Amino acid sequence: QVQLVESGGGLVQPGGSLRLSCVASGFTFSQYGMSWYRQTPGKDRELVASIFSSGRTNYRESVKGRFTISRDNTKNTVYLQMNTLKPEDTAMYYCKAISTTYWGQGTQVTVSS
Repeated sequence: QVQLVESGGGLVQPGGSLRLSCVASGFTFSQYGMSWYRQTPGKDRELVASIFSSGRTNYRESVKGRFTISRDNTKNTVYLQMNTLKPEDTAMYYCKAISTTYWGQGTQVTVSS
C-alpha cells in the first residue's frame, strides 16, 4: 500500500523558515522523482519544486533562491526547506511521486504576522 505522509507545516512569521518532510512507503522510492505542490482555496494546485532520481532539481520561479528540495533515499524521505517565507507562500503543501497518482494528505503552511 502506497503512503506519502507530510509533516512540518505550521504558522510562521514573514521572513521565517520551515522544513517540510514527506515519508514514502509502499514503492521503490529511490526510483521515482518527487515533487512538492501547493494549493490555496479556490485555486489550482501548483508545482513548487521537483527532485528527480538523478538528483536534478527544478523550482517554480517565485521560490527560487528561497526553497530547497532534497531527498534521503535511505529514509525514503523528501524535504522542502523553505526560507524567507512570504504571506503568499501560505497554502496546503502536498508531496507527490512523479508520473504516479500517489499524493500525500497535505500539511498546512501559514505565513502571517
